[in-house]
Amino acid sequence: MQFVAFERAKQGTGASRRLRNTGRAPGIVFGGETTATPIELDHNALWHALKKEAFHASILDMELGGKVQKVLLRDVQYHPYKPLVLHVDFQRVDEKTRLRKKVPLHFEGAENSPAVKEDKCLINHVLTEIEIECLATQLPEHISVDLSNVTKGSTIHTGDLKLAKGIKLVTHGRKNITVASVVEPVEEVVAAPVAAAADDKKAAKGKGKK
Repeated sequence: MQFVAFERAKQGTGASRRLRNTGRAPGIVFGGETTATPIELDHNALWHALKKEAFHASILDMELGGKVQKVLLRDVQYHPYKPLVLHVDFQRVDEKTRLRKKVPLHFEGAENSPAVKEDKCLINHVLTEIEIECLATQLPEHISVDLSNVTKGSTIHTGDLKLAKGIKLVTHGRKNITVASVVEPVEEVVAAPVAAAADDKKAAKGKGKK
């Protein structure tokens, strides 16, 4: 994905507030051999881009000053209740940059699995994203989780994920973390209408006395 940014001349809280009032969003791009550069972006274009998964988990082409740089979205600060981006951070990357990044998990094939198709089970997504370490050029937009062969009672762990060569999971000391689990359907138990039966008996006795 490609987007356009402009160098930001003025910095500070007041300058950023005035910038937002003109429909721009302040930001910064850092990393590489170049010093950190304050930037500004069109807020509406940025807002729509942030709704796309790929903007968060892939290498982006940022056009700045007529040159295109490879960058990665690192942080976004939102207003607590307004649809407003307060600040955005990007990191410059190249083929030598090694990074850690959380990427989304895409669960695929559940509808064709024995657990869902035959046993009417549900799939509980315990994780929706996972942190990985790799070269910037290897960063995937997502990691696929194949559920087509899961059966009733089974659990999918991080050890079951298939990763491309050079990509490592970052688990912070935890081993074989649960990614998803198969949940068996719960049978509904219909309670006997005890109260209704008791009322019917009372009504019948009342008629008999008459």
